[in-house]
Amino acid sequence: MRELETLGQVDLPAQVAAVPQARRYVRDLLDGVNHPHADDALLLLTELVTNSVRHSDSGRTPGGRVTIAVARHNGTLHIDVIDAGSTTGQHPQVYPDTDPDSGGGRGLWLVQQLSSAWGWHETPAGRVVWFQLACR
Repeated sequence: MRELETLGQVDLPAQVAAVPQARRYVRDLLDGVNHPHADDALLLLTELVTNSVRHSDSGRTPGGRVTIAVARHNGTLHIDVIDAGSTTGQHPQVYPDTDPDSGGGRGLWLVQQLSSAWGWHETPAGRVVWFQLACR
C-alpha cells in the first residue's frame, strides 16, 4: 500500500473569483501528474467551490476563506474543499428531483454521478466536502 501523496493545497478568499483560481491551481497540479480524468475533477471542483462561496459561512463573512487540498492514494485522486461550514444548519445534500430547467441545484448530483466516492464531515474549524476519482 502506497502512502498518501499530497499534490498541493491552496487557500483562497471565499469569493466568486476563487472558482477560476481554484480551477487553474488544480489544473496545473493535474497536468503535472497527467491525470486521466482531469476534466471531471475540474468540473466537480468547480461545483464544490461554488457551493462554498454561495452557501457557507466562509462566503457570507468578510474575509472568509476556502481551502482546496489535492492528494493521490492507491490509484485514487482525492480533493477536499474546506470552508467555515454553515451556522444556518445547511449541510451538503443531493436534490434528486431538481427541475431540469432550473438554474442550479445539480452540483452535488454531478459530484455523486461522476466521482467514485464523495462525502462531507464537520471539523472544529468548519466543513470538509470531498470527492475521489479513480486514476485508472
